[in-house]
Amino acid sequence: MTKGIISAIDVGTTKIATIVANVRSQDDIEVLGVGVVPSHGLHKGIVVNMDEAKEAIASSIQEAQKISGTRVDSVFVGVTGRHISSINNRGVVAIPRADRLVRSEDLNRVLAASRSVTVPEGKKLLHAIPRFYTLDGEERVKRPVGMHGTRLDVETHIITASVSSVQNLVKVIRSIGVQVEDLVLEPLASGEAVLTAQERESGIIMADVGGGTTDIAVFKDGDIYHTAIIPVAGYQITSDIAIGLGLPFHVAERMKKTYGNVTPGLDTGRETELTGIENGHAASYRELCDIVRSRMEELFELILLELPTTDYQRLAPCGLVLTGGTANLGGLVDLGKEHLRMPVRRGAPLGSGVYGITDILRDSAYSTTLGLILWQARNREPSAWQDKRGGMFGGIARLLRRLFHG
Repeated sequence: MTKGIISAIDVGTTKIATIVANVRSQDDIEVLGVGVVPSHGLHKGIVVNMDEAKEAIASSIQEAQKISGTRVDSVFVGVTGRHISSINNRGVVAIPRADRLVRSEDLNRVLAASRSVTVPEGKKLLHAIPRFYTLDGEERVKRPVGMHGTRLDVETHIITASVSSVQNLVKVIRSIGVQVEDLVLEPLASGEAVLTAQERESGIIMADVGGGTTDIAVFKDGDIYHTAIIPVAGYQITSDIAIGLGLPFHVAERMKKTYGNVTPGLDTGRETELTGIENGHAASYRELCDIVRSRMEELFELILLELPTTDYQRLAPCGLVLTGGTANLGGLVDLGKEHLRMPVRRGAPLGSGVYGITDILRDSAYSTTLGLILWQARNREPSAWQDKRGGMFGGIARLLRRLFHG
């Protein structure tokens, strides 16, 4: 578990949020400050303009420093984007000793075996998260060390990321004079903030619908089972509104946030025509909502297509949790239930044991922001970019040197 004052950056398409927190234990986390600025130079999790991205990230860090009264020298960073891919892989080793006692070195060997996968050119390992172990045919073993057996298997969730995408993001942050402690896949962080232990155990789908991407994470038997990134989210809704209603993009964005609803019939207080939006622009409220609904119905279908099985009830009996800024759209939960025929709820960051400057973090848009802190506080598996002990995951300094210098 990471203790003390730590910082993290949620780098998104629409906003950049830097959070500073004092972690005393996994149930005692004081948020000292959150710096939020509009995002520039990034699109769908990718740096597209390094100068603009540097300025925006620096502004967010400065704001967090000002509010928290602390200096940010290093950060944990959320990573997303279509370049992310994942598979579940198995490793197996024999327990060679006469006593057949499983030791920590056996775990290291079997985990190394499970990570022996062919990684496409231009990609590197981001996470290798053990899901469960099998000891002499007995599945779902969580902690095999100290048990007796002759054959040890592990199923590991392998996540890879584009080297160039990671290089560019890390380079921008380091150019500000801030070191990168670790990289965390954003849906893993969001899951920490919005899901209950029971949901993780029974089976749940989480969709973090942000500005540029929808980040999918499926949890089963208490651990991550599947991850995926869909390049459709709030940005596409705004673009649809702008094109469909003939509005400037910034006006369409404001209309989406102010009036966006996927079930306009439930909002009888709205006028038929929305006038005086800006510079005389007017639009039909129903047309606006129809556009939003159409795009969200498409997104629900894309979420289903990304799942590893069509047996949704068996995979995720707890249904779907929607989070992220776009999850705040009116009527979205009801549309999800109607379209998917499964339980659906909106997930806002869970506040148990979290206190301090937390008002802003109650919004679904900040699930990843808080989740990045919770990921570290709850001692989740470090990424391949981080292990200062120099153990099985390598080390961030060593791997970053390989990324930048070959």
